[in-house]
Amino acid sequence: MPGFKRVVILSDGIRGHFHQSLGLANWLERLEEVRLEKVIEVPKLRGIRKFIMMKILAGKIASRDSNYSRQWLKNSGASFGEFKPNTLFISTGSSAAPFCLALAKSTGNKAAVIMTPSVLGTKPFDFAVIPEHDQHDDNDKNIIVTLGAPNHIYRPDLKEESKKFFAGKDFTNQKVIALLIGGSDANYNLTPDFIEKVLTPLRNINHETRILITTSRRTGRAVDDVIEKIFTDCKNIDYMLLASREPDVNPIPAMLGAATHVLVSEDSVSMASESITAGFRIGLIRVPRFNNFMKKLLGYGASRFDDLFMKFQEKDLLLDLGRSPDYAKFIDTPEQKHGKNFNEARRAAECILNMP
Repeated sequence: MPGFKRVVILSDGIRGHFHQSLGLANWLERLEEVRLEKVIEVPKLRGIRKFIMMKILAGKIASRDSNYSRQWLKNSGASFGEFKPNTLFISTGSSAAPFCLALAKSTGNKAAVIMTPSVLGTKPFDFAVIPEHDQHDDNDKNIIVTLGAPNHIYRPDLKEESKKFFAGKDFTNQKVIALLIGGSDANYNLTPDFIEKVLTPLRNINHETRILITTSRRTGRAVDDVIEKIFTDCKNIDYMLLASREPDVNPIPAMLGAATHVLVSEDSVSMASESITAGFRIGLIRVPRFNNFMKKLLGYGASRFDDLFMKFQEKDLLLDLGRSPDYAKFIDTPEQKHGKNFNEARRAAECILNMP
């Protein structure tokens, strides 16, 4: 048995972060007598208070005693209630990480972080699940390195999720493309003009091929509007969710359950990782980048994801379609699946359960 019996997720409200934590928690439940007890949203701090609490005072949590952690939580406005012994707190990203560590220290429990949090780093945590493309120290014994982002996709459930979500639709013996579009960030520039150029050719594929589309919260209304313009009267479309209009719906598991082929824009490591976990050899659509020389020189930014995609490609988990994809060639096969047992959330959970 591990040194914990229950799991509590600390969420910053970002869906992608929550799904990473949930994926790890779910596999701990499946592999051991561990129960996901609750999910807690951390306070959203703003302005100077956020700077002081998260950038200055949070850095001292690791080196101070449990009283400091309790006081830090109180000053942050957190009111989480009581927690039992033998609890593992899990968080993903920088915003929830201080709350995760402070709760563990103040209650005498354990803490696991996913992704390298700023200010705190990974050393103070009992377990640190770090994607290979994040900066990390391989010599730290608490580090578990993953290829891509661990996630909540559970392959055995996808077909059933698809049947429920797409009730009344029958995709049997049809080619079905799941098109997953991310959005602009500090590294990638997903413009309406580019989207119109790269996606319009999908209108010309075989009329019997079905298309399911979703965008992300990062996509933005301008790009969503272009996608709607391209596909509204396209006879191949069976489902289209524009996240700027329906931000709380997550159709990806159901789409992956129905799909035979998956296309993903390269800006979304999460969508790519989820699709590969679901068993797909994804078609990667390359996206224009912001040219930041210093980021490239220091190994940050989009260039660090190139190594990830190259490793996916070497393992036959990805086909690089570039910025002018040949969609007809990609969907020429009955399906694009890799047939491998790839699940980094499960592997991370196994590593945690086997750590002393």
